[in-house]
Amino acid sequence: MKPLGELKEEILKDPDVKREYDRLQDEFGFASMLIEARTKAGLTQTELARRMGMKQAGIARLESGRHNPSMKTLQKYAAATGHELSVRMLPRM
Repeated sequence: MKPLGELKEEILKDPDVKREYDRLQDEFGFASMLIEARTKAGLTQTELARRMGMKQAGIARLESGRHNPSMKTLQKYAAATGHELSVRMLPRM
């Protein structure tokens, strides 16, 4: 079996796959940021859900990168993990 990094490198040689990967980078980057905040806070999805007043499945959806949470939900997530939410719009370079 190939290591994950090697497999990823091989798959991304396909231009169609690379284009789609790049297109989804922001979504999955955001999801990774959420997961990192939760794990650094030492919380499981279930513990975080309890703090936020939701179900574990809702946290899983947020962290999947395929759900567009409201600002209120993101504020709750940030507070529950000991973070402050900051949203910025930057000009394109």
